[in-house]
Amino acid sequence: MGISAVALISYKILEGTGLTMIIGSFGASAVLIYGAIKSPLAQPRNLVGGHVLSAVIGVASYQVVNGQIWLAAPLAVATAIAVMHATRTLHPPGGATALIAVIGGASVHKLGYLYVILPAGAGAVIMLLVALLVNNIPKTRKYPEFWL
Repeated sequence: MGISAVALISYKILEGTGLTMIIGSFGASAVLIYGAIKSPLAQPRNLVGGHVLSAVIGVASYQVVNGQIWLAAPLAVATAIAVMHATRTLHPPGGATALIAVIGGASVHKLGYLYVILPAGAGAVIMLLVALLVNNIPKTRKYPEFWL
């Protein structure tokens, strides 16, 4: 349902605008926030913080090295990992979010820092809202384990 929500917005509402709501790293996030809800990596702080911080780092890496993808890609992923560890927002799909900012092509590069808000931040928040609803339907499940 979370992927459906971001895909619907991306392909029905944002189509033709040059904007997107869905990125590949959300697939891995879905595995965590719907399939491994007790994992520290699946908690809201990690989901949203990991994607947002990694998106900032990915865009900055691409811009700082003047589009040299061979250098920007490892710089973005390694820095994203370090920052997520330092801020206690480790979310493995965040590494992919940073990488997508570098290798995503002209349409992603054109977004610049807007990539941080849309799709990374807004998409993660939408998936979180769906996870809060879906994961708490059964009485045997409780999500999140913690917020901060």
